Amino acid sequence: MAVLAKSRPRQAAPAPVSKIRHRDGWWAAFFLAPQVAGLFVFLIFPLGFAVALAFMKWDGLGDKSWVGFDNFTTMLADQDFGIAIWNTFKLALMTIPVGLGLALVIAVALNTVKGKGFYRVLYFLPVVTSSVAVALMWQVILASGDYGILNNTFLKWGITLPAWLEDPVWVQVAIAVVTIWSSLGLNVVIFLAGLQTIPPQLVEAARIDGASPVRIFRSVTLPLISPTIFFTLIVSLISSLQAFDQIYVLVDPQHNDGARTIVYQVYELGFKKFEFGLSSAAALILLVLTLVVTLVQFGAQKRFVHYDS
Repeated sequence: MAVLAKSRPRQAAPAPVSKIRHRDGWWAAFFLAPQVAGLFVFLIFPLGFAVALAFMKWDGLGDKSWVGFDNFTTMLADQDFGIAIWNTFKLALMTIPVGLGLALVIAVALNTVKGKGFYRVLYFLPVVTSSVAVALMWQVILASGDYGILNNTFLKWGITLPAWLEDPVWVQVAIAVVTIWSSLGLNVVIFLAGLQTIPPQLVEAARIDGASPVRIFRSVTLPLISPTIFFTLIVSLISSLQAFDQIYVLVDPQHNDGARTIVYQVYELGFKKFEFGLSSAAALILLVLTLVVTLVQFGAQKRFVHYDS
């Protein structure tokens, strides 16, 4: 037995815990370095540079000069910027209630039919379609000229439609329709996911108690999916405040004040007039407005959002 014990190979002593943690820390830093570098280069540095630039005057080539809060006072006194703020919030008021309400109705209807996966894909197609392609398609549909599909169709019946993309009032309706149509699929899919988390026992119990479908929807469905509604409300509002690409392709806001938004104002000041200080100031004002509206929504969620305890 003593001979056998001596012939066994000795096992290496385990490395100290501190050494293992030190080695794992270096490997973690190695794998996180590309993400951290990308975060700094493409987010943190541009954000910090934009904040600093908002207090300067710079045309992109010459020397920068410090102007303090003059850029903010100039933007707040600018008539075009006031129009842009009003149009942006008006677009949000036109698209969010109608878009979310329509998406909720469609989601409730699809939740009770067979093959909901097919309809989910069908409604989601506009979301994955390029925003430029969507805007070009609707531009052909809503155009007032000889190639406007909608106008030519109604002209055959003797009905003259308004100039959707030229009139400052009707262009906002056109933008709202395109925005609702392009974002409808995402909201439908999110609402469908929320509806499928409702326990069927609760709905069945309410039905046995004699509750009507409207009462079940109001007293059971809405409270249980209120966190989902709150999430879509936040996302839709932020998306509406940042509206730019579809509007820019659909109609030129430079020649139609009805389509002028805050993000377009940022783009025009920075990349058309080369006033990067004013452009950065407008972008920071948009950031502050978005934060304020979002905080108001979070403060009001206690009144209508019900979380499971």
